[in-house]
Amino acid sequence: MHELVIRNGLVVDGTGSKARKADIAIDNGVITKVGAIEAGGVKEIDAIGKLVTPGFVDIHTHYDGQVIWDPEVTPSSWHGVTTIVMGNCGVGFAPVKPDKHQFLISVMEGVEDIPGAALAEGVSFDWETFPQYLDAVEAIPHTIDIGAQMPHSALRVYVMGDRGRDHDENATESEIEEMRRLTEEALAAGALGFTTSRTINHRDRDGNQIPTLTSAPTELWGISQAMATRESGHMEIVSDFQDLDKEFDIFRGMIDGGGAPLSVLVSQDDRAPERWREVLQRIKDARAEGYDITAQIAARPITLLLGLQSSMHPFITCPTYRNELAQLDLDARVSRMREPEIRATLIKEHASRTRGMSGMIAQSFHKMFPLGDPPEYEPMPEDSILEMAKTSQREPVELAYDMLLEREGRELMLFPLANFSEGNHDVLREMNLAEGTLPGLSDGGAHCGVICDASFPTYMLTHWARDRRRGEKLPLEYVVQRQTRDTARQVGLNDRGTLEPGMLGDVNVIDFEELSLRPPEMVYDLPAGGRRLVQRATGYVATVKKGKIIFADGQSTGHRPGELIRGPKAQRGSES
Repeated sequence: MHELVIRNGLVVDGTGSKARKADIAIDNGVITKVGAIEAGGVKEIDAIGKLVTPGFVDIHTHYDGQVIWDPEVTPSSWHGVTTIVMGNCGVGFAPVKPDKHQFLISVMEGVEDIPGAALAEGVSFDWETFPQYLDAVEAIPHTIDIGAQMPHSALRVYVMGDRGRDHDENATESEIEEMRRLTEEALAAGALGFTTSRTINHRDRDGNQIPTLTSAPTELWGISQAMATRESGHMEIVSDFQDLDKEFDIFRGMIDGGGAPLSVLVSQDDRAPERWREVLQRIKDARAEGYDITAQIAARPITLLLGLQSSMHPFITCPTYRNELAQLDLDARVSRMREPEIRATLIKEHASRTRGMSGMIAQSFHKMFPLGDPPEYEPMPEDSILEMAKTSQREPVELAYDMLLEREGRELMLFPLANFSEGNHDVLREMNLAEGTLPGLSDGGAHCGVICDASFPTYMLTHWARDRRRGEKLPLEYVVQRQTRDTARQVGLNDRGTLEPGMLGDVNVIDFEELSLRPPEMVYDLPAGGRRLVQRATGYVATVKKGKIIFADGQSTGHRPGELIRGPKAQRGSES
């Protein structure tokens, strides 16, 4: 008798092998048999007509604060994710000295758009060192497994104090040595790696660029040497790629120093729409030289969701909106915005909103689309606000204004910020098939007020393997492999990601024909009533973590089998 048997499913096992009908047995949290299983199970799931996959492994999240108050780690766990890795982009909450709590909150709030009030109330800071932070996370039962990485911004300020925030200051040799030592300490305690950021887009809530932006190469190379003391680990970096020669010299030096794989974030920017190809070619060349560099890419355009509840919409910087409307509750705001005088004033003020990113977005009606239900992330050009306005012989600003007031002000519009320069997903498909790339960039837990991409795993299945109409799809087996085995191996988790004997019993049972994404919605369930965009899915019959059913038909069962992952994991041997 097995503890759990999943019967009659179409198994896509994460190895890239062709889908096949099979049963799966799980005992003591581990897969013990895949094939025809005669013995019964204490619990059984009838998966006839259903897709059976490994649990998804999301290696790019920012749940560093949320794991302290949310045992279910939503919305990622709603989308079949059974393992998350946090601490990306060099931001996190340890190590930290008592007088720097608010500073780390301001960095996370600015870089990742997580409400500072929610972090201030929800993050207990019952720690100073990174090992103590891991202990705090481990003490809380969770639904899914959690891996953490050492964040460079926190580390730098911990060692250098306020000098670490000064971009005219370089770390001394002794300070670099201390950062290396603390990273070794974190890795010994269970950190999966080290992360940093070198992009001007990352700023704290006051607009100051993050501490790591101008860190000298010698600092990064010195810290990376901590990896050399471990059997395996992972490094992640965000770069603007303004000087490819310089950046790739830094990347090579980090790998030479630590001997660990490095992943970098890559997307298509409208301002340089071919640069991503140059970066991927550099990655390909480096891999040919023996450097383990991988590009983390997105499943769909990096999409801003514009709305009256969001952090951004076309009128958000208009003086009348800022001074008279922004502080009103939603119902009162909608009521005022329906007044003809307010409408006329905001539309007039909108014409001068042209500066900075918010101004660019406010005027880019050719890239602004209704989101729809189900949401459409590869819209046709004629579906843009600009083209719809032309068809109806209206001004696009008027159409956008009226659309924001639909559904009592809860309507959302889609604005593809990156990966959509050609108006379709062809570039994304090319990225997904390129050598040296992996799915990443979901940013689960972050960008609460304007982005909702933790649903990437579901989108990979629905759009790329089933529904895409505007171009070629991707094979189902490939899509599953990419976000199970391949993502797990990238961060040294060799005990999961495939449905094979000896591997962790992390499984999704999916009604593939009915699998769908619901529209994102704004909820106010963070500490201190903080807001966040969430997105649910239908079609997940069951999500299993270590043999325990954690979600059934999209509803939590209350089981908490998840654990803090303490360091990389070796591949398990067959136990059948």
